Amino acid sequence: MKVGLAFASSVGIEGGDAIEICQRAEALGFDSVWGGEHVILPDSIESKYPYTADGKIPAEPETPIPDPLIWLAYVAAAAPTLRLGTCILIVPQRNPLVLAKELATLDRLSGGRVELGLGVGWMKEEFDALGIPWERRGARNDEYIEAMRELWKGPHAEYHGDFVDFDPATCSPRPVNGSIPVIVGGDTDAAIRRAANLADGFFPGEGDAEKLGALLTRLRQAAEAADRDPASIEINAMFGAQMMDPVAGVEQLASIGVDRIMVPAFFFGGPEGLDRLSEFGEKVISTAKG
Repeated sequence: MKVGLAFASSVGIEGGDAIEICQRAEALGFDSVWGGEHVILPDSIESKYPYTADGKIPAEPETPIPDPLIWLAYVAAAAPTLRLGTCILIVPQRNPLVLAKELATLDRLSGGRVELGLGVGWMKEEFDALGIPWERRGARNDEYIEAMRELWKGPHAEYHGDFVDFDPATCSPRPVNGSIPVIVGGDTDAAIRRAANLADGFFPGEGDAEKLGALLTRLRQAAEAADRDPASIEINAMFGAQMMDPVAGVEQLASIGVDRIMVPAFFFGGPEGLDRLSEFGEKVISTAKG
């Protein structure tokens, strides 16, 4: 099982801290570091955050949320074996041609280490502030992924859809391995269908192992309905509730088919945070790698 350090960009805010936490994670055996995203946090948010009981996002207006692609580019050379992922990037908020260029550039510079974890967004107020339609954002997301993959395939790509429409054009450089892994985040029926139909990986937000197991069963059924091998979809799982007994947590998630645990870096923020990170790594990662 692989071990990722999720939301690392929101802990390593300053340059030196970012490099230090990534180099420590690399030395301990983490396989990847991940950055999350919100462009802004509106002062008034009525949209319900899907991963808390009260529907409130666990963040304050001044909570730092660096741009994940810039942050990952900054740390890439300092920790040259770590994979570089987004958890998640809100793809419908971005221009797909520009995003294809950004991701491919980072992937080329890092030697093929980029993974695109994506979501369609839950905060309408953020879409409104950015001037991007909230309606049909799922369909917009799916076209953006298709269009980017066409650009990554080779020169003279073209795409004609409802949201993206361009005549033959070339976007270079292109990803090292011809494309970039796409990981779909979310727990909804739509997210499961999206993961089954277009993704290389799935990253639900559910932390309870029993509920997660049920989600993964639904994913496997959806993949089979799409005439796809469920094993071709890599399962990433949030490792939060399991921190009370992380060794047992690793074994529990492995038993339901999880391929990578995503350990929130928030557990390792503040004073002596790197010491706690080292303790976790020494205690848990060898078990995870088994």
